[in-house]
Amino acid sequence: MRAAYWITSLSLLAISVVQPGWAEKSVRQKVLEQMRASRPADLVVLETREVGGTSTLGIFAVQVDSADPDLKRYKLWRESPENLIIPTESVSCSRTEPMRVTRDKTAIYLNRLNPGGLITPANREHHLVWWAACEPELGGQDPSLLKDKAKELGFSTLQVESQEILQLPSQ
Repeated sequence: MRAAYWITSLSLLAISVVQPGWAEKSVRQKVLEQMRASRPADLVVLETREVGGTSTLGIFAVQVDSADPDLKRYKLWRESPENLIIPTESVSCSRTEPMRVTRDKTAIYLNRLNPGGLITPANREHHLVWWAACEPELGGQDPSLLKDKAKELGFSTLQVESQEILQLPSQ
C-alpha cells in the first residue's frame, strides 16, 4: 500500500515538474506536502536551512554493496519549498580513497574527499553525506568537528580533495 502511494505521488510530482500545465499548482503543492509528511522512517536529517522557506537535506536507505564493503549506496532527500528530489548516489568509505559519486543529466562527478580535513561551503554537503553513509552514528553531526574521529578511523586528514567530471554522451 505504501509503495503504491509513493509511486502515485512520485508520478504526480514528475508530471507537475515536467509538464507544469498538466497539474495545477495546488495539486503539485498538495503532493509535495503529502510526500514531506511521509518521510521515510530511516531518514537522517543532515542539514536544515531557512532561506525563503525550509530546505532539508537528508539521507536514507543506506546499503552496503555486496561486492565491495567499502561502497555504500543511498538515497538523498532534497526537500525545498518548491520541490522534492530523491536521487540515488554512492560513496566509497575506503581509507585510501574516500569519495562521493553524484550525477546529473550531463556528467558523473567523482568527489575525492579528505575526512577530518578542512570543511568549506564548497565541500560541506559532500562531507555531511559521506559521514552519514560511512559512519551512520555520526550522521547529521558537523563534519568540521570530526577530525579526531577521522584520525581514530585511520584517515590521515591530509588527503587532497578533488573533483573529476566524466561527461556523459549526449543523447
